[in-house]
Amino acid sequence: MKKIFLLLSILLFCTNVLADKMTKDGFLSNKNGYAKDQKIKDPENKILLIYNHGQSSHDGPSNDCVWKGGMKNMASLVSEKIKEKEVLVYILCTGKLKGDDYKRLWNKKKFKEPYKGKSKLEKRLDANLKLIDDFVNQGFKKNQIFITGRSCGGWMTMMLLARHPDIVAGGISFVPECYGKLTKTYKVKKNGVEEALKKFRKKEGSGPADMRKMQIEEIKKSKNLPVLVFTHPKDPFGGLVSDWTEEVSGVERIVVSEDNKVNGKSCKVWGESIKNYHDIDRATCFKEFNPKILNFIASKIN
Repeated sequence: MKKIFLLLSILLFCTNVLADKMTKDGFLSNKNGYAKDQKIKDPENKILLIYNHGQSSHDGPSNDCVWKGGMKNMASLVSEKIKEKEVLVYILCTGKLKGDDYKRLWNKKKFKEPYKGKSKLEKRLDANLKLIDDFVNQGFKKNQIFITGRSCGGWMTMMLLARHPDIVAGGISFVPECYGKLTKTYKVKKNGVEEALKKFRKKEGSGPADMRKMQIEEIKKSKNLPVLVFTHPKDPFGGLVSDWTEEVSGVERIVVSEDNKVNGKSCKVWGESIKNYHDIDRATCFKEFNPKILNFIASKIN
């Protein structure tokens, strides 16, 4: 009897988890699910946020997209009004894309530069460019479209706008980093950024290290990058290796906090105190930044 009860509990848990997974492109509702009506009326009077998820696979294919539990803060922006224009959020799922040379890139014993073909990040960037064109053809205005994303999606957001500064109104980047747990694995707090990145290069090989460096240098060349960036020093990925973003002209960086509180409110994710600060943008306390996000958007549209 106990075994049957345990089996039923596991099935119920798995069912709930799977029900929480969102795996297709689409507009988000303010109730934190897909909007019932995916056909947008009067698109010229809408402000569109294109949301890019993170990725669990560095350069290979995966089933990554988003979870309802992690989209609550983005959903809270849906239907907000800025200059009498309604905010929409569109989820773009690009996890199944894979880099042309993904089998070699993260294997330091085999990887020899240059990278052959396009990486996954580059293909995700291209997917956003195509989507922007599609939305513009539907009647959305470029100066009312924003690219947003977390983790690798946030990193790609900066890459896209560095290359195509006038293609949309701006971007919002949450906890950007796409090269592993640099802060935690290489003990940046103890060793310092420079020494930590040397250890990263030694362990992972020159391929990933050079690719990251090249992308940062490209972003830094921007004359005016209209991006709002959120970081947290305890983020195990980019927490203590994100200071370079402040060197980019036009970027506004916000260090969320030094601990697990924002404006005195504790940060919780899925009902529990936050432990992995790479999830800070998913925490309940992050809603305290909604006014800042909305003001940033307002400052970039006509």
